[in-house]
Amino acid sequence: MGVTGPIRVVVAKPGLDGHDRGAKVIARALRDAGMEVIYTGLHQTPEQIVDTAIQEDADAIGLSILSGAHNTLFVKVIELLKERDAEDIKVFGGGIIPDADIPPLKEKGVAAIFTPGATTASIVDWVNANVRVAA
Repeated sequence: MGVTGPIRVVVAKPGLDGHDRGAKVIARALRDAGMEVIYTGLHQTPEQIVDTAIQEDADAIGLSILSGAHNTLFVKVIELLKERDAEDIKVFGGGIIPDADIPPLKEKGVAAIFTPGATTASIVDWVNANVRVAA
């Protein structure tokens, strides 16, 4: 509603996970699809990620995690967005996330989870269809 310009997405690697190839591939795919992408780099805290998203006026945060700390770190990002009255920023994630963990993460506010094998096209399509959509 009244927002113009490209969708802005912060792509972040929370925690101690040191592998960022997948995050960079997603960042490039989103960029190539016409979105503005802010990649935060490795080893970001949830606080740093939320600060960046708010400062950059992001529409969404894409979290990538392979370390197994998704239940803690994804939820902390959601909680910080609520505390900062920034719940309009959608959070989606990807990485090595067991199927059993996906429903609880969605219940806590993660809008979508992409596991290994998800195509970049499916992620781009999801962002285009779900970010900046009127509630």
